[in-house]
Amino acid sequence: MRVVVQRAKRGKVLVNQEVVGAIEKGLVLLVGVTHDDEEKDIEYLADKIVNLRIFDDEEGKMNLSILDVKGSILSISQFTLYGDARKGRRPNFMNAAKPDKAKQCYERLNQLLREKGVHVETGRFGEMMEVDFINDGPVTILLES
Repeated sequence: MRVVVQRAKRGKVLVNQEVVGAIEKGLVLLVGVTHDDEEKDIEYLADKIVNLRIFDDEEGKMNLSILDVKGSILSISQFTLYGDARKGRRPNFMNAAKPDKAKQCYERLNQLLREKGVHVETGRFGEMMEVDFINDGPVTILLES
């Protein structure tokens, strides 16, 4: 699994001009799943995400987690994270998991994040989405299992 974690002041996702998920202060996650991802990969990333210290403390140092700041997560499924553009001009997506597996892993990640005490909003799996957010910092971290 690959997850792009972006600290955000606010964010929203639209499908067909309708807001389907929105947050204030928190994280925007772009989540990619590959063929051999398993429960251990999902558990590892859920734990890493909720404990990642990328929010500023009172001294301005990145020392606080999403749990510490009581922020929310906007989670977006993103199969293009497994796009391979090393050859030619059009990326291939052979390393991205098939939709059934990807959806199962993506939904399980969101479930675990909620179980760890974070409010999670999502886009709609498999839909064309518009993601609009303000990256705070900017802070962007790439996590892989």
